[in-house]
Amino acid sequence: MLTRRALNRALLERQLLLRRHPLTALAAIEHLVGMQSQAPLPPYVGLWTRLLGFRQGDLARLLLDRAAVRIALMRGTIHLVSARDCLVLRPVVQPVLDRWFCTSYAKRLDGADMEEVVAEGRRLVEERPLTFNEIGMLLAEKWPNPDVLSRAVRVGVPLVQVPPRGIWGAVSQARHTSVESWLGEPVGDGSAIDAMVLRYLAAFGPASVKDMQAWSGLTGLRSVVKRLPDLVVHRDEHGVELFDLPDGPLPDPDTDVPVRFIPEFDNLLLSHADRARIMSEEHRKIVFTVNGIIKATILVDGFVAGLWRIVQTGGSAVLEIEPFQPLSSGARDALAAEGADLLRFAAAEATAHDIRFA
Repeated sequence: MLTRRALNRALLERQLLLRRHPLTALAAIEHLVGMQSQAPLPPYVGLWTRLLGFRQGDLARLLLDRAAVRIALMRGTIHLVSARDCLVLRPVVQPVLDRWFCTSYAKRLDGADMEEVVAEGRRLVEERPLTFNEIGMLLAEKWPNPDVLSRAVRVGVPLVQVPPRGIWGAVSQARHTSVESWLGEPVGDGSAIDAMVLRYLAAFGPASVKDMQAWSGLTGLRSVVKRLPDLVVHRDEHGVELFDLPDGPLPDPDTDVPVRFIPEFDNLLLSHADRARIMSEEHRKIVFTVNGIIKATILVDGFVAGLWRIVQTGGSAVLEIEPFQPLSSGARDALAAEGADLLRFAAAEATAHDIRFA
């Protein structure tokens, strides 16, 4: 039986958060099985808080060199992944995108043939990268409902967001082209689901089948788990089965954990059906907003303990920290020290830095 603290320490170890690691940005992204990236910049902070010596240019170069891409993957949301993982994982999660489109948009195609729409959309984005609005308006020259048409192309064509979108300091609309055009290789055959589940456990385990499905958006994963050899089975404090790799690390529940600044949308908070291992239900209601924003959080003793944001006005940058409850003087000092480093990373151009606790 694994306690909440035991699961917390296991998650933090596998998420590279018990200490900073001397990994390359690409190796970290692949270990994490991608990083959720609805907003372009949070993955930079997510890598900074996990890696030794990470700089913005490390990730920017990966995107510019096409070694990493931004694409809709797990849960149908935009993820930053390596080019290798993009080719392997995109077809595995195709059912997630198909289900989303069939549920919400298929009936609004108004007789348009899905295959024809997708083929024409592919031709257009491979001529030049386009925004979703541009895709819809160009397709609307043949068929009605441009918003539905652009969504059909997003589902039927694996689309990557091309730079300068995702580059630190750049302001750009999201423009898309096909994976095949951008990377010069075909996507896989969708058979890598077993390997995908094993990699999830390496980065997020131990985990239940519901956890795996919450992370991926896929259903029917119990049959995958049943055929995987040599998985070990734990149980949580409520008796729920938790599956794991035989060599999955399980640190001592009393392992000391440094304070951490976790960016918006980080998969640390999104990848389990039961999030008690990282935050309470009371705090989840504050962090997860009704309009789909996942706020940036602080970790104290390994658990979500408040929010943070950087406010830049003129030449100054202020890190505002809002704890959910009073902090010890030691925790405040540690957050102030780590926050000063965060400001030097994220607001290096500011002439004045300040830290304020709400």
